[in-house]
Amino acid sequence: MAYFDAASAAPLHPVARQALLAALDDGWADPARLYREGRKARMLLDAAREAAAEAVGCRADELVFTPSGTRAVHTGVAGALAGRRRVGRHLIVSAVEHSSVLHSAEAFEAEGGSVTQVPVHRTGAVSPSGYAAALRTDTALAVLQSANHEVGTAQPVAEVAEVCRAAGVPLLVDAAQSLGWGPVEGGWSLLAASAHKWGGPSGVGLLVVRKGVRFAAQGPADERESGRAPGFENIPAVVAAVASLRAVRAEAAQESVRLRELTERIRARVPRLVPEVEVVGDPEHRLPGIVTFSCLYVDGETLLHELDREGFAVSSGSSCTSSTLTPSHVLKAMGVLSEGNVRVSLPPGAAEEDVERFLAVLPGVVAGVRDRLGAPSAATPAAPEPAALVVDALGKRCPIPVIELAKVFPGVPVGGTVRVLSDDEAARLDIPAWCEMRGQEYVGEEPADGGTAYLVRRLG
Repeated sequence: MAYFDAASAAPLHPVARQALLAALDDGWADPARLYREGRKARMLLDAAREAAAEAVGCRADELVFTPSGTRAVHTGVAGALAGRRRVGRHLIVSAVEHSSVLHSAEAFEAEGGSVTQVPVHRTGAVSPSGYAAALRTDTALAVLQSANHEVGTAQPVAEVAEVCRAAGVPLLVDAAQSLGWGPVEGGWSLLAASAHKWGGPSGVGLLVVRKGVRFAAQGPADERESGRAPGFENIPAVVAAVASLRAVRAEAAQESVRLRELTERIRARVPRLVPEVEVVGDPEHRLPGIVTFSCLYVDGETLLHELDREGFAVSSGSSCTSSTLTPSHVLKAMGVLSEGNVRVSLPPGAAEEDVERFLAVLPGVVAGVRDRLGAPSAATPAAPEPAALVVDALGKRCPIPVIELAKVFPGVPVGGTVRVLSDDEAARLDIPAWCEMRGQEYVGEEPADGGTAYLVRRLG
């Protein structure tokens, strides 16, 4: 199996495995105790904290270990908002943040706070001016990821941090995807990360709160980890997490060049090998190992199953792979095609021959899925259609509404319109994306019985 889903969880690094096994013998005792075994555990924990702080670029007493990256985000957001409650009850996030950030924002809103979501460009990047415009006198906290988990786009963290610093607002950076590649630049105030993203064991997160940042930990008080991460520390896992972070950092410069070449190979060749494909994300300012593309007229769930049968583990932001039948909030915010979405995220050490085999297999897999769905072929002539017609796709899920639109469209005269009826949330994203890919005019949407009508006009 070629594992191409490192953005979800990177395989355990060999150094992490070795450190974990060694620490199981010496790091099992309570590090708060003064007897010999407790002191040995404390020495391991302190050494891990020092090494992690060096990798992050902070002081050791600013960093705590949490039970997960999600917990680090939740704790960081809640604590910073509570610490600055007197300033106000306003939170700023980007529209493409990880769900852990957006869930924190939802909880804050439910408690009476207000949240501003900063939009992104079609590449998935925010503009520093967007954060500047969102700042208010009552803004307590701003949050921005260092790089996007679904499309790999790197964010202008340093510039946004400067905008926030000038306004006296702390910036929390979710560095889960990027920390294994290097420290986060800029004058950020808080930082969260997760060990399983860089080849450490799951169940270990990092939370950094810079000195001088007002912070009030929420929940029952606890004497461990500066009161910010209650519960007994999992010292063997912490030691393994930090050991793997140091190991991947030592390999990062060379490995990033290699993975960037492999992902660029995918970005360039997939559109040539597979028709009707949109490669998404910033082509230059991006993480080394992530490349994402979407295929028209493809059921994302079926596509992932077929690739799995061919020996490839990939992930998707397509609504067709979701129990909610709604597209990824990241793809939605970017305004790009969501159906048939594939995210390839290469782990360190990914083999070039596996990438070549993926490129060899993909065209046939996509063609097979399209054939089973009855997707239109460019070689198939279309019967003439009236200047205005209705495509009833109510009750049909992605990618069927777009497939039905594409089937009738070749017969529509120039200037004619198609009214696509759909009750699938993905259609709101995929029909405009289809129009942009095909050079046609998306007129807009209007209410319709049982769903929504999406209007498309033929330009040529």
